[in-house]
Amino acid sequence: MEPEIRIRIADELLMFLPAARRRPRQGVAHGGTSTLGHIVESLGVPLPEIGALMVDGERVEPGYQPAAGDEVAVLAVPRPQPVPLDAGEVAPRFLLDVHLGTLARRMRLLGLDTAYHNDMDDPALVVQANEEGRVLLTQDRGLLRRRALWFGAYVRGSRPDDQLRDLLGRFAPVLRPWTRCTACNGVLATVGKEEVERELADGTRRSYDVYGRCTDCGQVYWRGAHGGHLEKIVHEAVRAVAAARTGADGAGPEGSGAGVPETPESAAS
Repeated sequence: MEPEIRIRIADELLMFLPAARRRPRQGVAHGGTSTLGHIVESLGVPLPEIGALMVDGERVEPGYQPAAGDEVAVLAVPRPQPVPLDAGEVAPRFLLDVHLGTLARRMRLLGLDTAYHNDMDDPALVVQANEEGRVLLTQDRGLLRRRALWFGAYVRGSRPDDQLRDLLGRFAPVLRPWTRCTACNGVLATVGKEEVERELADGTRRSYDVYGRCTDCGQVYWRGAHGGHLEKIVHEAVRAVAAARTGADGAGPEGSGAGVPETPESAAS
């Protein structure tokens, strides 16, 4: 019989295993040549989702060469998960793949620096994430296995509400709602009504007095018909971040509606 190593996988990571092997304890045949990181990834768990690898109680790196009989523990990333920040940054910067467009708009609504493209292939995504220091968010496990990627994360959930909740719980980022363009990620600036009234429909001009404009693409924003729905997203997001930081479910301050409001046409619904 080929020698084995025994692996215990954190419950949070079992979702990555094939259904037939979805159990926390695994016996894995080991011929002595593969690294521990390769073995764990071959089970289905991407390395960016691993918080630590422990062998007989000691932390090891993915390049560790296990020996027959080793007892391995595969731990999930901590929540909140620290992200290296550049000087002056207060929150991580993100890049989302093609399947997460609605999540991208909601993250921009919350003031998170969020790049998104619907026409960029995997190698280009990795290049942009690395060059700009962005956390790459995806539901593509193969993308997370690319060795060149500096920092990636798997987004859990099929609904945008669940995806946003997972993202906020994982990183607990500082939020600055109503400060970014949901269309292009540019920064919003308050503008006087007289500066934009020629671009407004008659009903909008009569109904609203507070406006903003994206400093990059020029999109005009105002608090429109979707304002209540967006306020709810912001409110719940602020509470989710506070809960993630304190560990108290539902704790934290109320969401703020301050800043430049959204337009119904660009609403992150």
